[in-house]
Amino acid sequence: MTISTDQARRVGTTVGWVLAGILIAALAGALWIAFRGVYAAGYLQAARAQIGTLTQTIDDPDAAAVAIREIGADAQAAHELTSDPIWWAGAQLPWVGPQLSAVSTIAATLDDISTTTLTPLAEVLATVDLDAFRIADGGIDLSVFTSIQSAAGQAAEGMSAASDAINGIDTAPLLRPLREIIEPAAAQVEDAANAAETLQRTAELLPTMLGGNEKRTWLLLFQNPAELRSLGGMPGATAVLTAEAGRVELIEQGTAGISRFPTPVAELGPELQALYGNRPAVWFSGTTVLPDFAQAAPIARDMWQLEHGTNADGVISLDPIALSYLLEATGPIQLPTGETLTAENAVQFLLNDVYLRYSNPVEQNEVFAQAAATVFSTLMSGKASPSAVLTALGHAADDRRLLMWSSKEDEQQVLAETTLSGHLPVTDDQAARFGIYLNDGTGSKLGYYLDVDPQLTWNRCGRDQVTSQATLSLTLTNNAPADAATSLPGAIVGGSYGVPAATLRVVSYIYLPTGANLLESELSGDLAFGGGRDGDYRVVSFGADLAPGDSTTATLTVSLPNATPDEIIAQLTPAFGDTSVVATCEA
Repeated sequence: MTISTDQARRVGTTVGWVLAGILIAALAGALWIAFRGVYAAGYLQAARAQIGTLTQTIDDPDAAAVAIREIGADAQAAHELTSDPIWWAGAQLPWVGPQLSAVSTIAATLDDISTTTLTPLAEVLATVDLDAFRIADGGIDLSVFTSIQSAAGQAAEGMSAASDAINGIDTAPLLRPLREIIEPAAAQVEDAANAAETLQRTAELLPTMLGGNEKRTWLLLFQNPAELRSLGGMPGATAVLTAEAGRVELIEQGTAGISRFPTPVAELGPELQALYGNRPAVWFSGTTVLPDFAQAAPIARDMWQLEHGTNADGVISLDPIALSYLLEATGPIQLPTGETLTAENAVQFLLNDVYLRYSNPVEQNEVFAQAAATVFSTLMSGKASPSAVLTALGHAADDRRLLMWSSKEDEQQVLAETTLSGHLPVTDDQAARFGIYLNDGTGSKLGYYLDVDPQLTWNRCGRDQVTSQATLSLTLTNNAPADAATSLPGAIVGGSYGVPAATLRVVSYIYLPTGANLLESELSGDLAFGGGRDGDYRVVSFGADLAPGDSTTATLTVSLPNATPDEIIAQLTPAFGDTSVVATCEA
């Protein structure tokens, strides 16, 4: 069939109009998306700012409720702007699609947070008087925590899902302005999810652990980092607490002066024995050599029972740095000996000055016991604000200075997922984790003068790498005075086990990330590495005798099981500095 010139012209005109219509529709759709996107971005920025406000006002239910309403209004507006068919169609396009999809995901997630997660929790908290959380007359009203359990659980589940959704957004193809909205929002939502999870666990655990169902007995260990142990320090002072219907009493105090048991109290197994010998199972003061509190705590509990006849339901551990956090909440306290402890002087006094002022070990231990008892009695008096106490305890838990173990299996399962459990470092898709555990080898109190300098470098990183390598460099320095052997008391400088006075013998255990392969190792001086295994962990160990001013450096390079983790972290024995260091990949 032959098409005439007029027919061809008409067809061409029709096609032209069709193409023009498509172009006009595309331009209109683009303008529609652009205008809605600008408005949505503004709402999302406002919602993100309110999330930051919410985390600062969570101890004020009225202010938190206002922040939640504003988050909901902004998030709902952004969600409505980014969920129509035109926006959906644009999200299917190359390049621009990921931008639109990311905006709609975060808008929908924040909208869901406000309506199904935060609002129900705020409504419940609004009915609770903050004074109900205050310790009064040695106890706390447990019904407050049971009343918020359901809403706290719902909030934790919702915030976790929201965090997963936002963290699941691939930010690589996104424009920088959009990344600057999403990445901070992801961090804030993750922080809020962690806070919600903490609230859920607190509401779940506290009523039973404080004797809501039956009377509970807890052994309290007061670790002393001046004499280093893997978990922090030697358990110097001890106490027994009872809890019934929310009322807590300190009924017994003592020291770590339990004699050596003739036979091991627990079977450590061949791997742990090869690393640590039988010391953790025969010496009460050696229990915290084990770096996993879930292993150390039941041994300490059993030893206490054998020595004193008290069968504790669990073990709680604190150190002087944790006490200094609590002193920020309580304010200064005065000890029966006359000294005044403050948040600023507690660490120096308890870990060093006490040995300068009191030469008798019995007196030294008594001061530790008095400090723990006085802080406890001050807390139980109810003088400190609930939010200040919770902040102090949260700080201590984050630093792994507050540890808990329960003999009740259901409670321990919940604790095991938190830093309170004092667990070994976990390597997963997000992070590769080392563990650095330091122990005193002389019975001295020179740990106060030890400078610990861990450095983490990432030799290879990036999404195009098949393998990833990390190097950990650990430098230990004895900063005791040059004349420490004669100027400091024997209780500090030691001088036993064949080690000269003022020489600090440090026995170090470095747990490699699970699945990592050791490529290179170097140790300064004429020292040598040892090691072994602890379950899934390869352990590298070494001992060093450091006279005042001396240093030693160990350097380990490993290949990591995950080529591109988000972070590499080293978890350290809680002593006087940071309890973890992070090397972040600059891919």
